[in-house]
Amino acid sequence: MGHPPLEFSDCYLDSPEFRETLKCYEVELERTSKFLKELIKDGNSVISAIRGYSVAVQKFSQTLSMFQFDVIGDSLTDDEINIAAPCSPLQVQNASDLLIKPLEKFRKEQIGVTKEKKKRFEKDSEKYYSQVDKHLSLSAKKKETQLQEADEILDKERVNFYESSVEYVYQIQQVQDRKKFDVVEPVLAFLHSVLTLNNLTVEMTRDFMPYKQELQLSLQNTRNNYESTREEMEELMKRMKHPSQIGKMHSFLPMEGYLYCQEKWALGVSWVKYYVKYHKEGRRLVMVPCEQKTTTKQLTLKSCIRRKTESIDKRFCFDVETNERNAPVTFQALSEGDRKLWMEAMDGKEPVMELNETGFKFVRKCINYIETKGVTQEGVYRTVGSNIQVQKLLNAFFDPTNPGDVDLHSSDWDIKTITSALKFYLRSLSEPLMTYSLHRDLMCAAKSDNLDFRLTEIHSLTYKLPEKNREMLEMLIKHLVNVCSHSEDNLMTPSNMAVIFGPTLLRAKEETVAAMLDIKFQNIVVEILIEDYKKIFSNMPDSSAPPIPPPRITPRKRQPITISKRPPRVFQALSHDHFQHTESNYQPLV
Repeated sequence: MGHPPLEFSDCYLDSPEFRETLKCYEVELERTSKFLKELIKDGNSVISAIRGYSVAVQKFSQTLSMFQFDVIGDSLTDDEINIAAPCSPLQVQNASDLLIKPLEKFRKEQIGVTKEKKKRFEKDSEKYYSQVDKHLSLSAKKKETQLQEADEILDKERVNFYESSVEYVYQIQQVQDRKKFDVVEPVLAFLHSVLTLNNLTVEMTRDFMPYKQELQLSLQNTRNNYESTREEMEELMKRMKHPSQIGKMHSFLPMEGYLYCQEKWALGVSWVKYYVKYHKEGRRLVMVPCEQKTTTKQLTLKSCIRRKTESIDKRFCFDVETNERNAPVTFQALSEGDRKLWMEAMDGKEPVMELNETGFKFVRKCINYIETKGVTQEGVYRTVGSNIQVQKLLNAFFDPTNPGDVDLHSSDWDIKTITSALKFYLRSLSEPLMTYSLHRDLMCAAKSDNLDFRLTEIHSLTYKLPEKNREMLEMLIKHLVNVCSHSEDNLMTPSNMAVIFGPTLLRAKEETVAAMLDIKFQNIVVEILIEDYKKIFSNMPDSSAPPIPPPRITPRKRQPITISKRPPRVFQALSHDHFQHTESNYQPLV
């Protein structure tokens, strides 16, 4: 088993588990560095030996060429000419370029850069936590100007620490991914050069070529997978480096981070540092001590109250009432922003948009407009509209004083604005259309090698959706089938459409590196929904449990996970009259 992904969000938490996982990556990085050093050393030895052998063979050939055979007659036959010809010298062309230089480049540009990132991370980590201890010891009765200045200094150190941490995590994971092909490819090229040299070692070369071809395919697939996720990983890293991401990161449960807890003793009061996790389900607080060898504490939350500044000398405090203690437990957060996050996690938030009657009305009007005016437009749904126009349309349609009172046909809305607004609405639901609870099962189904099991399981899971979710999904997928039936004009095949709507209809509860690696499987789910629309939505799933496919024993060879090997099917267009009839008879759930 490999190492678990290092999530960028964990850089903000900086939990003991995160540090332990990071240490495993660092040990592996050091092992890789030593391995490459030995490989370069031994590679130079092999190259020197081959070059010495080549020189010896060349000298031997020259000696042979100096010897002349006496012949009878005034000319030589072709066979005699071949016998008298000198042997071809054995040479290794560009051996250093094939093996040594690429490996040295990897050590310098990847491992070397990672070690520099580590030095900065350790330096900024020490400075930040030193500043935290100093900052939290400040009295709340200090002058406001002094407190503001202290806050600014801490914010600066926090930003520096978060940036170096996120950059370090990104870099150390890139090295782990890149070494799969950046190290193996030059070794493979060098072996090929040696074994195919002047057509010598024919038997060995014959055995080597199938292995080389299979390995080259795996290397190319690995590189493609790396390149397909690298840009998104880099973009996520850049977003997570921004301080505004802290709040977003903490919006997911369980809430966790460092808190100082006030402990009362016979001789006075002390503040003990804990790593605390709050689980909303069960309202549990789990407190792991960081500085003292005491047992982990678990408390059940009753209420959380902000502590007024004038009631305590410390800043950023809040009281928690629990079932286990008669007196409230006082915690000190690391900053005012951190305290707000803890308070929000315990109190909850309101969602942005709902899957309600207005939402159904909006989606139906968008579909009707696109079916009427834009179904053949090239790149429909792929082309993005103006964000200003999209927000203007959404604000007008979801105006609480008069929701849904927008006639798309009588306004100057273009297709790009309509399609972008529809996608924005679906992405902005408080929960994705295919729900968080079914996300894991859908991903497992999409990852199956058994195509029949994939379809059967997704069919079954679709009917486990809440009724209004399934009705919205059916209406949307029917529309996408219609759009895809015009793919000769709009170039939007089911595969292309799935790339757009996969992350729109499905998403994990947390935006993590592991979740990003599952995006391609989200696309597979949507593509199956489009390809098998009639089977899935016209028939109830078989009530009997589908057979569970056996686990794969041998590695997949030349068979990447894809939708199917079936020939592309032709999608019949759904008539506009049929769609209008469905719309007029449709009554959404309120």
